[in-house]
Amino acid sequence: MVQLLHWHFGSRINKDECERGIARGGVGESTVEGPPSERQSSEQYSLAKILGIWAAAALPMAALAWVVAPWLTDRLDGPLALTRALLVLLTVGLIWQFVLVVLLIHRERGSLRWAVLKDALWLQAPRSSRTGRVGGRLWLVLIPCVLLLGAEEFILSFPPVTGHDFTAFVQSDAGAAFMSGNWVWYALIAALFVFNTVLGEELLFRGVLLPRMWGTFGRWDWVANGVLFALYHLHVPWVIPQTLLVDTFAEAYPSRRYRSALIGIIVHSSQSVVFFVLVLPLVLQ
Repeated sequence: MVQLLHWHFGSRINKDECERGIARGGVGESTVEGPPSERQSSEQYSLAKILGIWAAAALPMAALAWVVAPWLTDRLDGPLALTRALLVLLTVGLIWQFVLVVLLIHRERGSLRWAVLKDALWLQAPRSSRTGRVGGRLWLVLIPCVLLLGAEEFILSFPPVTGHDFTAFVQSDAGAAFMSGNWVWYALIAALFVFNTVLGEELLFRGVLLPRMWGTFGRWDWVANGVLFALYHLHVPWVIPQTLLVDTFAEAYPSRRYRSALIGIIVHSSQSVVFFVLVLPLVLQ
């Protein structure tokens, strides 16, 4: 779980493996294109608007990690000042992404009712564009995607910047001592994960942007979405190559293929569940 333990919780998968896994479940499809009625169900964004939304998410996260966090660290007392600053600030940045999602959908649809949000953000069961099947065996796409997440540990990556490596924090004696009995910070980490993999990154990139990129990028909208998602990680730039090579196929591709942001959310969130289990013993000790 390379990204999970470096302030980022992305998933890793090979496109061919994912497609073979889908086919084994009997849900193989021949295209990521949907009928015109599906492609036009949401407003289509111009390139300028897509890049503007990307900047509204990426630049604040970068500023919080590389400008505000060091400034705040110098003004904090106690142990692990940089770690505490990063946890708080990145959570704030992810909450802002959720607010951005709400503002964009309300402006487009004029309502935040669940029925509206479900349609606008693709918060629905996967749908086959060829057969019309909804849910059922289509959910089997999750199995190869989630199981292959472990392969990310074998992917070469750039070394993280000292103090920004969550792996080092969790594995250190100082980190273990800090988390021991510390339910407040455990709750903050939980909030960070929820806004990262459910209400923040995934909802913005797979729920807002992906359904609205066809007008600019056509059938390659999922590729463009993967590129933007990778480059968004300016706050953890060492994971950008891995994110581009893997998350594009693990999250953007199946989410677009089956018109379901839930796929990306579940795949991404599976690592958060694993992390909760790994950190909990530190809190209980």
